[in-house]
Amino acid sequence: MSLNKDGSYTGFIKVQLKLVRPVSVPATKRPPTMQDARKGPRAQAVKRRTSFYLPKDTVKHLHIVSHTRATEVIDALLRKFMVVDNPRKFALFERCEKDEQVCLRKLADHEQPLRLRLLAGPGEKALSFVLKENETGEVNWDAFSLPELQNFLRILQREEEEHVRQVLHKYARCRQKMQEALAARTPG
Repeated sequence: MSLNKDGSYTGFIKVQLKLVRPVSVPATKRPPTMQDARKGPRAQAVKRRTSFYLPKDTVKHLHIVSHTRATEVIDALLRKFMVVDNPRKFALFERCEKDEQVCLRKLADHEQPLRLRLLAGPGEKALSFVLKENETGEVNWDAFSLPELQNFLRILQREEEEHVRQVLHKYARCRQKMQEALAARTPG
């Protein structure tokens, strides 16, 4: 870390990406250039997307300033990987190990990761950072695009239709068995 004239300091943090779901990137015919990466995926409206899984336990080093907030770190990581998903779908967690037990704590949007790293002292077991999906237990529907929401509705519609079909089939079989049982008992 280095101290700046204004009293702030700069340094590197290492962030491990532990994403379970695929991420969306712009679908292009040519590979992205460095200039495209600097503009960021949100600079222009993304018309076509492609999704893929980031390799498990990908690690990225970021050079940040002491007043950089957790939300800005998430934005920077998404820009580095050219991810066009809404940043609110992701959360930054601090990870620490104590007595061979791992503890994860979700950082608030305003928290400053470099400051936390400095206060924790050296050693990654004392503190490291992890980017994960934002799992609050409640779905943040505003974080999804309109096509994603329409896709959810189509999936739910198919699931509902399949469930109705299974229930109707089950009761049709029951009706058939009951009619067969009645026909076998009553002399014709």
